[in-house]
Amino acid sequence: MSILTPNPTGDLIWQTAWRSSVFRRKFTIGMVCVMALLLTFPYFFQTIEQHTGPVLNDWVLRRLGPNDVSLWIFLVIWATALLLLIRARFSPAIFMMFVYGYVIVSLSRMLSINLLPLNPPVGLIPLIDPLSNAFYGKTYITKDLFYSGHTSTIFLMFLCLRRWWDRLFALVGSVLVGGLLLVQHVHYTIDVLGAFIFTYPLYWLGKWLALSGWNNVEHPVDQNASPN
Repeated sequence: MSILTPNPTGDLIWQTAWRSSVFRRKFTIGMVCVMALLLTFPYFFQTIEQHTGPVLNDWVLRRLGPNDVSLWIFLVIWATALLLLIRARFSPAIFMMFVYGYVIVSLSRMLSINLLPLNPPVGLIPLIDPLSNAFYGKTYITKDLFYSGHTSTIFLMFLCLRRWWDRLFALVGSVLVGGLLLVQHVHYTIDVLGAFIFTYPLYWLGKWLALSGWNNVEHPVDQNASPN
């Protein structure tokens, strides 16, 4: 039985996975990295807020009047996150792929934000997301731009999910969130497009790091699961 495949015996699957020393080591490393990132985020984001860069002449944003759609962005992202947690309850591999993918994507974003500092778009309306904003520090961050963290996170969830309908929901949610971020002028178009471009290969790297060394994890047998 593949541990990539969601099934009714979630406790047994996790117990079986935990017997593997490889799994225990990868799980511990992944969780330590996530905790380290979350502790680092407030300092990092407060630092990049002091950087300056150009204001891009964005053709798409010029044609979108800024509107506050924070609630919809929040609902779509965290509904998808809840779905991922439900599926991960029955699949350690889904959980591990997301953890490692999230760490790699976050590190990539920290690098790209430093290499390409930008000033925020004209007309930016602060995004109200009490869960995500808790890790940004005391000041609202406006220069967390290239590339979009909200878009990359939900797109990573899409890549990690296995069931066809789950993936469709997350994919539509990814496109919707990207578009709504532009409506709110939180990001430039290049930030949203960059999230899709960068997250896809980084997911595969995270998947390889998370799953290499396990037995029979690359071949889901559930007919509703995606082969990816």
